[in-house]
Amino acid sequence: MARWIRWSLLAVACGAMGGCETVRDAASSVTSAVSSGWDSLWNSGSATAHADVKPTQGNSVSGKVEFRQSGSTVHVTVDLDGLAPNSEHGFHVHERGDCSAPDGMSAGGHFNPEGVAHGNSAHPPHHAGDLPNLKADAKGEVHTSFDTGALSVGSGSGDVDGHSVVVHRDADDYQSQPAGNSGPRLACGVIAQK
Repeated sequence: MARWIRWSLLAVACGAMGGCETVRDAASSVTSAVSSGWDSLWNSGSATAHADVKPTQGNSVSGKVEFRQSGSTVHVTVDLDGLAPNSEHGFHVHERGDCSAPDGMSAGGHFNPEGVAHGNSAHPPHHAGDLPNLKADAKGEVHTSFDTGALSVGSGSGDVDGHSVVVHRDADDYQSQPAGNSGPRLACGVIAQK
């Protein structure tokens, strides 16, 4: 059946182009276009971005964060270790992709392209960079994932590429302005699209 569809598309393409130099070139073009369409439909070619999270001075938190575009949402996967056992931590995308300062302050404030108040990621309005608190297990590790519609990978005002992720010492209270009173920065990672 796939071969029948391919040849039908080939015939339509040849007719639309007013004839083909070679059937093989047209078939290759049609196959490529159909493949691209399926990749887009099933997200097999979805945009991703990663951050290697490294500790700020005097801390030991490290790990990886992945952002994967899936339709209109971004799936975020977080794997960290070096946290206090059974602790809770504010977690945000920050405005600058710069983790060079010993305390992580070079990352700037929360990523906020819409210029709105800080808040809970589950209840708009909030900064695009406001993400759910991270909860460490008994070993001081975090292995979690969640979805957000406030961010994007590769395009749009919420594009994470070139920004950073920051893990804070304390839980975000989701109310205090401008950043949720989540304390010093334990770790920082620059986000880069792959």
